Amino acid sequence: MGQPIAATKVTFVLFNDFYIMNEQLLPDSKMRGGFARLASVVKDERAKNKNVIVAHGGDTLSPSLMSGFDRGKHIVALTNLIAPDIFVAGNHEFDFGRDTFLERMRETKFPLYGANLRLANGDPVPDHKDRTVVNFDGVKVGLTGIAYEKSAQLSSPEDLQFLPCVDTTKEQAALLRKEGADFVCAVLHCDRADAFLLQFAQAAELLLTGHTHDLFVQYDGQTAIVESGYDAFYVTCVDVDILVQDRDGKRVATWWPKFRVIDTADVTPDPDMTAAVAKFSDDFTRETEVVIAKTAVELDSRNATIRTREAAIGNLFADAMRVSMKADAAVINGGGIRSGKVYAPGSEIRLKDVLAELPFNNRVVVVEITGADLLLAMENGLARAPVPAGRFPQVSGMKVVFDPKLPMKKRVLSLEVAGKPAEPARVYRVAILDYLARGGDDYATFRTAKRVTPDADAPLLANEVIAYLKALRTVKTAVEGRIVSR
Repeated sequence: MGQPIAATKVTFVLFNDFYIMNEQLLPDSKMRGGFARLASVVKDERAKNKNVIVAHGGDTLSPSLMSGFDRGKHIVALTNLIAPDIFVAGNHEFDFGRDTFLERMRETKFPLYGANLRLANGDPVPDHKDRTVVNFDGVKVGLTGIAYEKSAQLSSPEDLQFLPCVDTTKEQAALLRKEGADFVCAVLHCDRADAFLLQFAQAAELLLTGHTHDLFVQYDGQTAIVESGYDAFYVTCVDVDILVQDRDGKRVATWWPKFRVIDTADVTPDPDMTAAVAKFSDDFTRETEVVIAKTAVELDSRNATIRTREAAIGNLFADAMRVSMKADAAVINGGGIRSGKVYAPGSEIRLKDVLAELPFNNRVVVVEITGADLLLAMENGLARAPVPAGRFPQVSGMKVVFDPKLPMKKRVLSLEVAGKPAEPARVYRVAILDYLARGGDDYATFRTAKRVTPDADAPLLANEVIAYLKALRTVKTAVEGRIVSR
């Protein structure tokens, strides 16, 4: 045993992948999540212990319906009230591009970290730290933060650069130890595989992560990995007792964690934060009346149209999916379009109209699928025609000719992608709804196709349609022979 030098207890509070400002009703009929419940958790932890580090593991500016409107401005304003001690950028911080990311970050009033995040010229991003050392009762705790390394593949950071997650974390942890840190905590938006590599390397004592959207705690006796799910349904707290001793002239730290998972269904919402959230909700309700486009053609979302034949509104929504995801083609099932309304030529389209047409909060994912399997997907979509069916495909970048009189699974006479016959062995990038990617409406080949974007990191369909309509200003997308019945 050595001679004690210092001892302390530090509580780390982690929330991550936090998109929705309001609490949500979950399948067990309990309300969870939202800023007001999170605020109560943070206030309580800070009141119980003077040594608290509140960590935000990233992914918050997007996606949500309101973020689609204000590009995450309300999220920053509410997070300022939480005042985390460390924030790292997830891939969704870049959904609106580099300039919006930088603008939102300038609005923050909490510490930003990004040891692997650099400008195009290699310089650090303004107002972002690589690392710091905090002194708690004589114990030195090192902090570093890592942005999501693969943001360029999943979002739009443009020319921002991302250094390797694992190597950068190891490098920063080593520098923190040289600077006297007794205990190192790395906050990372990262793939779970990277967290495991860092745990194996014992790069840091505590790895607080975001990105995977699961509630996860693992401790191997040397390094702990923690993630808190998403939307603050659960908030994870780690109470760490740290003892620093002098052993033969060397400063040696020993520590032990206690993990506490707080179910926010059991938390009383903070009244001040409840009021702040309510104001933003009221503002958003007013904004749903704003006109975002006009239509020069008739748009018909009635079931008799969208579930039996090519529809202009189906073409419009599928185009938004294909364009936003830079895909070869796109497919949306007619059952995903729900308002049952006819918009006459000259009609104004408001935000509330899009939300009414797309009520399921579907996300747009990209799959890689062969021409042969894409044809089978179209066979499934057209299997019940001319009987109305929610599976009926509304498409973009494709032309399907079929004969409803032929037996099921043998109805498609021809399939074109980007104006050319689909090649059975060629792999195409197709934008579809997450519902279809899970095999909804019996789209089996979509379920087994390779995912390019996972559901959790996919944008909301409504947001993509809203952005597309704002860019068009005037809708001229009509029925043009994408789905042809012989």
